[in-house]
Amino acid sequence: MKVLDFENKLLSLYDKINQLKALSEEGSIDLSKEIARIEQRAELLKKNIYSRLTPQQIIQISRHQNRPDSLSLINLIFDDFVELHGDRLYGDDRALIGGLAQIQQERVVVIGHQKGHDTRSNIDRNFGMPNPEGYRKALRLMKLAEKFNLPVITFIDTPGAFPGIEAEERGQAEAIARNLKEMSALSVPIISFIIGEGGSGGALGIGVANKLYMLEYSIYSVITPEGCASILFRDAKKSDIAAELLKITAKDITELNVADDIVKEPLGGAHHNWEVTASNIKSFILSDLQKYKKIKNNKVIIEERYNKFRNLGQFSN
Repeated sequence: MKVLDFENKLLSLYDKINQLKALSEEGSIDLSKEIARIEQRAELLKKNIYSRLTPQQIIQISRHQNRPDSLSLINLIFDDFVELHGDRLYGDDRALIGGLAQIQQERVVVIGHQKGHDTRSNIDRNFGMPNPEGYRKALRLMKLAEKFNLPVITFIDTPGAFPGIEAEERGQAEAIARNLKEMSALSVPIISFIIGEGGSGGALGIGVANKLYMLEYSIYSVITPEGCASILFRDAKKSDIAAELLKITAKDITELNVADDIVKEPLGGAHHNWEVTASNIKSFILSDLQKYKKIKNNKVIIEERYNKFRNLGQFSN
């Protein structure tokens, strides 16, 4: 597994643990006490590192190539997932997936950005950057959910909508704007999770939700720190300064009341244990589904979402 640069101090300890384990297996010497002692040191060091992460380090974790993707989380959390394809206008966008699923006894519609884990799969998924047909597919599925009174669950993980000229020619801005408009008035609850990067309108295109949660080491921003640094400082290498100023971490976003809560990740990040991460997300989904199941008047759901966004920010005369 790829080790991040700020984790380099752990490498020597892990190497020593592996060497001792190999020696213990090859010979008759019992090194279990020494192995346990070094493992304890590694765990303490890891806790110390992850208790003092900078925004720039959190960004590295949010972009880790082994971080769980939407499709994997869907298969871990839900039963009987049936993926639906196409926007019925142009084509099927592989950077955004969605379909019908079941969680315990509840039927839902699930939608998510989809990244890859290596160069080939990232190219296939367009690095999680949807084209207009992706957002139109998402809207089609949301309207399907509304027709059958099914809650909508979305997983957000994109650096932003695809900025290519062909996307603009096919109406990228209109597709996202329509999603914002239609989601704001959708009569069924929308529960969103930022699982990696939540980038600009590309994230908001499936994120106008009643409840918004962030994984502990995810980020949410109107622009990438690299893009912000290029504009403000004329130097993308100053992205660490931009990351600090943008307030993009889960802690910052929750304190600003943009996100409702933080979903804990395993020590070291979600890429270390997909199952635990999925279980933590599932708990939030089940809790909210029980709450919304008791609401019989759909206008209450729409008003809750409306008030959530109307109350964002601070105003002064």
